[in-house]
Amino acid sequence: MAASARALELVHLAATAADDKQADDIVALDVSGPLPLTDAFLLASGRNERNVLAIADGIEERLLEAGAKPLRREGRTEGRWVLLDFGDLVVHVFHDEDRQYYSLERLWSDCPAIPLQVAVEQ
Repeated sequence: MAASARALELVHLAATAADDKQADDIVALDVSGPLPLTDAFLLASGRNERNVLAIADGIEERLLEAGAKPLRREGRTEGRWVLLDFGDLVVHVFHDEDRQYYSLERLWSDCPAIPLQVAVEQ
């Protein structure tokens, strides 16, 4: 099974919004095979808590403009790992240190990457 067209649209909107807020290491994964609840993950990193929150706010604003409504938000008070669940897409915005520690890319390494059209820093 592959991610839906709507999920891919949301991934690209969210990735562009993250890039606009200077997010680092933006990665999208198609998790539709192993996860029946969502189609895609978008992972992005911020350099500090303030940057993490700005990235998450920018993504949420962009997806709201596109008609996507968040089903759940977590982590806004700490600014270390913000999770935004839009149903077809789950966005994880990490502080750099937490991204390395939790290493979601390694946990989901069997899932294919979704090509992104933003200038991502590697």
